[in-house]
Amino acid sequence: MSFLKSKYTPRTCPKTGKIIGSGRKSRLLWLFFPITGLAALIWFLIRVIPKPSRAMYPCQRVAFPIASGFVVWLIGITGSAVAYHKAKRALSQTRYILAAVCIVVSVGFILTAMSGTNENVGYAHEPIVHNNPIGEAKGVQPGRVAWIHDPDATNWGGGTSAPYPYENTCTDQAVVNEMFSKGIRALAGEYTDADAWDAIFRNFNQRMGKGDVGYTSGEKIAIKINFVLMYSHPWNGEMPTGVLSRISNSPQLAIALLKQLIDVVGVSPGNISIGDCQMMMPNHWYNMVHAQCPGVVYMTRAGVSHTGRTAVTLDYSAPFYWSDPCAAHMSGVTKQDYIPTHLAQSDYFINFPILKSHNSGGITLSGKNHYGSLSRTPNESGYYNMHNTRPANDDGSPYATPGMGYYRANVDLMGHPKLGGKTMLVLIDALYAGRSWDSQPIKWAMPPFNNDWPSSIFLSQDQVAADSVAFDFMDYEWDGAVGSLNGYPQYSGTDDYLHEAAMIPTPDSGVTYDPADDGGLTESLGVHEHWDNAIDKQYSRNLDPVSGTGIELVTAPPEGLIGDFDGDDDIDFEDFAVLAAAWYSEPGDDNWDPDCDISTPADSIIDEFDLAAFCDNWLL
Repeated sequence: MSFLKSKYTPRTCPKTGKIIGSGRKSRLLWLFFPITGLAALIWFLIRVIPKPSRAMYPCQRVAFPIASGFVVWLIGITGSAVAYHKAKRALSQTRYILAAVCIVVSVGFILTAMSGTNENVGYAHEPIVHNNPIGEAKGVQPGRVAWIHDPDATNWGGGTSAPYPYENTCTDQAVVNEMFSKGIRALAGEYTDADAWDAIFRNFNQRMGKGDVGYTSGEKIAIKINFVLMYSHPWNGEMPTGVLSRISNSPQLAIALLKQLIDVVGVSPGNISIGDCQMMMPNHWYNMVHAQCPGVVYMTRAGVSHTGRTAVTLDYSAPFYWSDPCAAHMSGVTKQDYIPTHLAQSDYFINFPILKSHNSGGITLSGKNHYGSLSRTPNESGYYNMHNTRPANDDGSPYATPGMGYYRANVDLMGHPKLGGKTMLVLIDALYAGRSWDSQPIKWAMPPFNNDWPSSIFLSQDQVAADSVAFDFMDYEWDGAVGSLNGYPQYSGTDDYLHEAAMIPTPDSGVTYDPADDGGLTESLGVHEHWDNAIDKQYSRNLDPVSGTGIELVTAPPEGLIGDFDGDDDIDFEDFAVLAAAWYSEPGDDNWDPDCDISTPADSIIDEFDLAAFCDNWLL
């Protein structure tokens, strides 16, 4: 029975020889590709020819690259065989020139076959399993992700010259303010911005073991944004003209967030830090946001302090450790990582990434946004190379780990108790979307965008759920060939970090994630799940609100009794008296009452706009 024998080949760390995985290579494995390819081709033809629209079904999007690779391989093998036999015949007839040509053609066909099956090109990601949640949902509404879409938020005409997308002529501040107000209320399931924030803070503090308390005066909030387009580190703070049309965090959305924290929550501006610890804060962004939100700590690259900006320093009492089990990845690592001071010493962390794909990470959302949470570049000499655990590589690095069940550096960053482990809110900026790390903007074809900018924001208290939803959007929209500009989310292993983060303390990799060197993370970082389909966009809690355990995607705040200040389910003279007592007050006034700021969006003054909202529900 020799045909049943197999050869055991363990997967080992190249430095230590330690076994980190295994596989068995059967002598019959060479049949796997042609059999699978033929089956995929037959399945694709049977399903798609009668109804071409089925080509967009998830199962057909998986089958097509396998089938097309099989066709290329079959053509290459067949063509090579025919050319080889013609070469032999020509040699027997002493027709040497013709024989040489046939040999060249045969080799060409072989190369064609190899190009269709070359494992080094990149693996398509694993088949999507729908509505199969893993992990533990977080948040006042567990696993909830709020998605707010308003096409009126953006009207940029595209191109590479002014006006640019960050300008107020291209992105409407008033619309963005309203979107954020809707988003925070939708996330918390509350009727007012003030109640929504209070619910979010209380839920977070309970999870952190601080009790059922809201925000307390003096507590600090750190916000991590993404200024990777300042990668060339222009010392004057001017973003290079060639990338001004690329996508960075919208200053309008930053202003909406900061104003809510200051005016609605009551955070002192000096207790809020915002920036990218690895990059310089560009002048145009600082000037726009600082004008609306003075007093905030605007962080910029260590060693550089432009007007009004604070250079990042390190908190040497907050070391950061990497849990990578492969000693080869630690070779040459001589420098210890530390968390930047403003992040480490904050009480709350807000992760504020941009909706982008990535040319070696597949996607770059809240998980990869943390690559800029440390003050050095990901592959800086002497430090642990964060690029080691990408699902693909495009820089000649020997390290890439396509597939599932691997250590992912993102998870250490998401879990450190003084960094991602205290994430109170994830806010994904999807007003515009960018392809690859350098944020090449593109309009989206899928409904409801219909060849327009995404004009969206995503909010969640669950960092894993937030990235899972955003992945589903990008995976559907950017479904090109693996490794192409429109296909980066298709890399094998793109969402592996979400599986790993959700499954802590027992991830598929078997790794003990221990970024604080205190015994390891003990709780799931959030819930991971894929929607049912791109049209309905339903997750398990949408399909089963009572017993669903995964993600819930909501698109609007609750409709209810706005103006019921005394909580008796009536809007009457008692509520009117509360509104009258706060009339024309602003934050800081003795009679200021944030619950009465019920206009949409909240504008930090109790005036006729709030009275109009109150009157809409009078005596209900």
